[in-house]
Amino acid sequence: MADTGIPVISTQRCLIRPFQQSDIFTFMEYHNNEQWMCYQGFKGLTYEQYCQILLKPSVLEEGMQLAIINHKETKLIGDLYLKKESDQLWLGYTIHPLYQRQGYIYEAVFGIINWASKQDISFLKAGVLPDNTASRNLLIKLGFNFITREEDEDIYSLKL
Repeated sequence: MADTGIPVISTQRCLIRPFQQSDIFTFMEYHNNEQWMCYQGFKGLTYEQYCQILLKPSVLEEGMQLAIINHKETKLIGDLYLKKESDQLWLGYTIHPLYQRQGYIYEAVFGIINWASKQDISFLKAGVLPDNTASRNLLIKLGFNFITREEDEDIYSLKL
């Protein structure tokens, strides 16, 4: 963990780190793609709005977006959302469509699981829309279990 308290995590193929201004245009490519982002709420903003949100100092307890960078290409391939509530860490994730179904999100979330297990965190939780089969299957593959439905989302949890 960096001195700021923001996780910086390295996996075999990825670096998970805070956003940099050079990441924003790539972030916009997939976050402003309405068809690709059909399951996500954080989309359709301007460059300035994304900069204001992604480049501000972040605190885990208030929620933060982190960039997933491909080590080999040194470019943004996806992002993670983390928010700590008591001993729980809420997790969200998105991958650029060019990198889907290549195991990057599995690897990044597994990196978050390993990092979280060394923190004061007992559970990871993630909300998934019921028809988002790929995301649901990913969570199950990582050991998450369905616990409840809240509003329109199925909530999955992983005990650390």
